[in-house]
Amino acid sequence: MMKRSNRFQVKERPVPKNCGFCKNKTEPDYKDATALARFVTERGKLLGRARTGICSTHQRAVTREVKRARFMALLPFVVRA
Repeated sequence: MMKRSNRFQVKERPVPKNCGFCKNKTEPDYKDATALARFVTERGKLLGRARTGICSTHQRAVTREVKRARFMALLPFVVRA
């Protein structure tokens, strides 16, 4: 039998080891849409902690602030292709 090969290899990006919010002693804010856009995919989905490298406390805060920014129309809910 032939060995199965993965045709689509995914290159994983290195994840930062420390939380940027803890390091800078800042909190996520819904009014700073450009900073929150780093934690959202191009399709509008929230990235997890493993991909963003932030701590659990700030991940929950980012989630809350992204939802607020969406409600205030600062971030889109979905990006249509």
